[in-house]
Amino acid sequence: MTDLSHLAIPGTEIAVRVTPKASRNAVTVDGDTIRVHVTTVPEDGKANAAVVKLLAKALGVAKSRLVLTRGATSRDKVFRVD
Repeated sequence: MTDLSHLAIPGTEIAVRVTPKASRNAVTVDGDTIRVHVTTVPEDGKANAAVVKLLAKALGVAKSRLVLTRGATSRDKVFRVD
């Protein structure tokens, strides 16, 4: 698992690129882009919930501290750490 704990500062906005229906759950960093691969399907918010779970684990924060600010139905999402 990629360690993103240096980004876990309250008020920080984190932009991610999501790949749903991937072969495995993973958080990777490609240059400046954080990519989150989830195995769940993008329906009824299931993929968003999986992304929050993986991202919170990589950041070392509680899931409740991550707020989705932009991109609820897009592959490009922005989360804020509260």
